[in-house]
Amino acid sequence: MPEERRPATIAASAPASASTTAAGRASDLPPAPAYGRRSVADVLSSAAASLGLEGFTNILNLPPAPRVCVVVADGLGRNLLKQKSAHTPFLRSIVQAGQGEVPVWLDSAFPSTTAAALSSLGTGLPPGQHGMVGYDVLDPGQDKVVNLLGNWDPGVDPSDWQPFPTVLERAAGQASVTTVSLPQFGDSPMTRAALRGGTFVSGTTSHARTAAAAEAMAAPGPGLMYFYLNELDKAGHRYGCQSEQWEHQLEELDATMKRLNASLPAGTTILLTADHGMLDVPEQQRIDYSVDPQLVEGVRHTAGEPRMLHLYLDNVDAVSRAGSCERLIAAWRSRFGARIWAFTREEAVAAGLFGPVRPAVEGRIGDVMIAARDELALYDTRRVRPAAMEVVGQHGSLTNAEREVPLLCFTAGGRRVRRG
Repeated sequence: MPEERRPATIAASAPASASTTAAGRASDLPPAPAYGRRSVADVLSSAAASLGLEGFTNILNLPPAPRVCVVVADGLGRNLLKQKSAHTPFLRSIVQAGQGEVPVWLDSAFPSTTAAALSSLGTGLPPGQHGMVGYDVLDPGQDKVVNLLGNWDPGVDPSDWQPFPTVLERAAGQASVTTVSLPQFGDSPMTRAALRGGTFVSGTTSHARTAAAAEAMAAPGPGLMYFYLNELDKAGHRYGCQSEQWEHQLEELDATMKRLNASLPAGTTILLTADHGMLDVPEQQRIDYSVDPQLVEGVRHTAGEPRMLHLYLDNVDAVSRAGSCERLIAAWRSRFGARIWAFTREEAVAAGLFGPVRPAVEGRIGDVMIAARDELALYDTRRVRPAAMEVVGQHGSLTNAEREVPLLCFTAGGRRVRRG
C-alpha cells in the first residue's frame, strides 16, 4: 500500500557521524536548489495562488489574474535564452519592456532532468518527497533499475511511486484545469505519476497546441493551463544546443509564444519557464567508465544519467558500506579530479539537494553519486545502448547551465506585467 500522503515539512539534517572528509566534500557542492523560494517546484502552485485558489501560496509573487497559462519549454536554460536572444524577437521585446534582461530565474530540481523537474513542477514538491530522483533509479523492492520517464517498468505503479496529489488535481475542483501537450503523454506513466488532473488536450504540432490552448482558455471562470513543448530538448540531444537545428526550434518557440500572446483571452497571465538547461558534450568527452574496474568495484547497480550517476553498492553491513563508499569516491576523484563532484547519499541529503527525503525514497538514491562539473558525460556500456553515446546536448548535473531556467511573465496582448 502507498505511504501516507503527507509530505515532510522538516528539512533533513546531516548525520551525526559525518566524517571530516565527508564534510569537506559537502562544502564543495554548489548550493541546493531553492525549493520553496525560487524553483520549478514553485511555478504551478504560485500560478494557482495567483488565481485566488485556496490551498496554494504565491511564493513567486505572481500578479493576480483570471487565467494563467504555464508554458514549459523542455531544455530551455536561462543562459541559452540570453545567449541566443537574436533568435527570439518576441521574447526579447517582452524582456526589453521590463528591465532589459530575463527578470526572474529559477532553479531546476536535482538532478536537473525532466523526470525530477517536471515532477517538482507538477506536485509542488522537491524530489525527496515525490520520489522521482533521476532519469532511471533503483527500485529497492525489485532490486532493479527502473526508468521514470518514457519506459516505465510494469512492476512500478506510478501512483504508488509518487503518492501525493498534484497541483492540477488540487486546483481542478476550483478552476478549469487543462494540460496541452503531445498525444503520447495523455496517459503516460509520467503524467499519471506527477501531472495528472484536469482535462488533457493534445496537438501534434505547436500550431495545433496553440489553437487548443486558445479554445480551452475561452471557457468562463478561472483557468489554469500547463502547456508543454519538447522540440528544443529533442534538437539539443540530437544536434547540440549550439546547433542550427536548436536555434531553429528556439525560433519556433518564439513564434509559438507570439501566437499565444495574440490568441489567449486578454488578461491571461502567460508564464514561460523550463525544466532544465543544457550544454554540449564533445564526442571525445563521452566516456565509458565501466571499462575501468576501480570505478565499478563493489557496485551492484548503476543508474542516473551521463552527467549525474547513481552508484548502488553491494549489500553489505554499515561499516563495510562506509569503507566501500570512501574507496569508490577516492577512485573516481583519482580518475577525474576536479572534473566531477563525488559524494554519498548522506552528503546529498545533508546538503538539501533533494529537499527533505521521506524514508520510502532513500533507497532509490545512489550510495555514491557522481556529478559532472565540466563538459563530461559518463556511460556504463554494459547497461546502455551504444547509440546513447551519440547524444550531444546533455543535462542532469549542478552547473548553472543545467540548473538555471528562465521565468518570463506577461499578459496576453503583449502588456508587460510589473512585479509587486
